[in-house]
Amino acid sequence: MKETIYTIPLNDAFKADDECPFCYLEREAEQHALEFILGSGASYMEDDIRMETDKIGFCRHHYKMMYDYGNRLGSGLILSTHLKKLNQEMTEQMKAFTSGKSTFMGRLKKTELNPDAPETGLGQWIYQKEHTCYVCDHFHANYQRYLDTFFYMYKNSPEFVELFKKSKGFCLHHFRDLVEVGEKKLNDKQKSEFFPVLFDLMEKNMKRLEEEVTWFCDKQDYLNKDKDWGNSRDSVQRAMQKLGGGYPADPVFKMNY
Repeated sequence: MKETIYTIPLNDAFKADDECPFCYLEREAEQHALEFILGSGASYMEDDIRMETDKIGFCRHHYKMMYDYGNRLGSGLILSTHLKKLNQEMTEQMKAFTSGKSTFMGRLKKTELNPDAPETGLGQWIYQKEHTCYVCDHFHANYQRYLDTFFYMYKNSPEFVELFKKSKGFCLHHFRDLVEVGEKKLNDKQKSEFFPVLFDLMEKNMKRLEEEVTWFCDKQDYLNKDKDWGNSRDSVQRAMQKLGGGYPADPVFKMNY
């Protein structure tokens, strides 16, 4: 099968022997986005890029990555114009805010906030700001294409099917997405072949991690101090990735000076 701009990264991710190929792609995409806006190319100085970062902003996770990356001036310049736009919008939202009339019984009710469904216009505006991120959007823009490419390759490339079958499965987050998209992309015959393989991969590799983490704990017993670690030394961080996605043991991603 001829490789394309989307099949090459997907093939590389499956050949990386990672706990989740889509986590691998996500890490590559977010590091690329940070280098693009804050790296030596100084994209943060370009008007069209600043317009986007002013409008979209960043999530908590990627603000931390931006700080750790090391380009404080670049981050400062991005934040200065983003704050200007945000403050203008916030002032407009607060001026438009109308508080509802409270009741005695309402004040007695136990507070039950639903962070996913704010009831005030101002709360909805803040919710929207908390859920937009330039770096997240960079990956999400490609992620759907990677999912589409995964199923295209699954249906058309026997070599890729073998890579898939030999993989270590996926983190729970990306496993969910494969199940959901597979329901839409595959016909009944393809589903009858795909899902048993996918489920077997997940069951087998989740059990493998359970055993590796258990042995990591057992190795702390002095009776086992001379026994072989096997694959358990880094099992805790790999189990965290499998359960929550990402790479908890990754070093801080920094700018190359």
